[in-house]
Amino acid sequence: MRFQRLRQAATFCFVAAFVALPAAAKTITVKAGTPDANEKLQEALILAEPGDTVELGAGVWKLTDGLSLDVDNVTVRGAGTKDGAGSILDFSGQQGAGEGLLVTSDDVFLTNFAVLNTKGDGIKSKGANRIVYHQLRVEWTAGPKETNGAYGVYPVESSDVLIDTVYVRGASDAGIYVGQSKNIIVRDSITTENVAGIEIENSFDADVHDNIAAKNTGGILVFDLPSLPQQGGHNVRVFENIVSDNSTPNFAPKGNIVASVPTGTGVLVMANRNVEVFGNVFDQNGTANVMIVGYRYDHKDPNYQPLPKAIVVRGNQHGKAGYAPAFDGGAQIAAAMGGAIPPVLWDGAGDAIILDEVGVLSLNLPDVKTPRDQAKPTPVTLKGTPPAALPEIKLPASMEAKVQ
Repeated sequence: MRFQRLRQAATFCFVAAFVALPAAAKTITVKAGTPDANEKLQEALILAEPGDTVELGAGVWKLTDGLSLDVDNVTVRGAGTKDGAGSILDFSGQQGAGEGLLVTSDDVFLTNFAVLNTKGDGIKSKGANRIVYHQLRVEWTAGPKETNGAYGVYPVESSDVLIDTVYVRGASDAGIYVGQSKNIIVRDSITTENVAGIEIENSFDADVHDNIAAKNTGGILVFDLPSLPQQGGHNVRVFENIVSDNSTPNFAPKGNIVASVPTGTGVLVMANRNVEVFGNVFDQNGTANVMIVGYRYDHKDPNYQPLPKAIVVRGNQHGKAGYAPAFDGGAQIAAAMGGAIPPVLWDGAGDAIILDEVGVLSLNLPDVKTPRDQAKPTPVTLKGTPPAALPEIKLPASMEAKVQ
């Protein structure tokens, strides 16, 4: 009897272990151009299980509704981003105003496809930890228009975010936007003809490097805004980027915070702390290569801190700048200074250390409540001993492995 009970127990454990094993990861292939291609694509995203890959064939999907993915550990992989050869999700006929693709699950890998002409954001992820955006193109093909979607690539409220080799053109707010998130890398990407090329907002611990931000209104923005669940943006490094010719007239809808970004802005830091701007190449930014400002708008958030703190600018290459300052009174200040203002502009609020061997102009407005028309522009020197350098951002090895 004892041996019979042991055999029964062993059999039960074997069966239980077998039942508990996850199904083998599978590839769900979806083809473009078939009569039911749109339905099959959303169906694949719904039926995918953890570990699966949804593989998009080459071709064009003409989509009228947004797509969504809420399954953890899924890869969405296309055949490329180029017209005529890649996997193109075209939302020109989109009926609603939502995003093209919404991701709300963890450990998702998006790679090698294009999203075009969405009514809302291109690709949005919310509460999606360890998400990887890789080799993607998001574009509004008619160029800058106020009616374009706000954000191209838009992770928000997430931890561990990697944006790698992404191209965005035409966003009416920010091409690449990371908001209220932690532990972020944005690298090797190109943003052009957006209002803001890249924006890090209300986020902690971000590295933005080896990108090209050109022909936007503003190249790279590091903001902290009031009345949001996560505040106190800090520990952001902006380095080894090319930030040039950000000359596109601002086309953001009125009322958006980025509608106030002056055309010709290179890097703009507002109300953040512990921000390092170093090793970048700046050129042909008509307002300024670097702007450091406080938040000067009405708000009702008693906990909000509106000043930039511990901003360090060092080791950058500065080309032509300040020859067409697009903020109120900028043209008059430039004329008084011989036709251009210095490459670095500080409104006088908070504190900064500028170690680059270029001119710095202060507007002498230390109180953010002081009206801007009371500015008293004066060249200043902001040398000093910078705080300890911020550490490099490290992401989980599993994320980096996906893009190797």
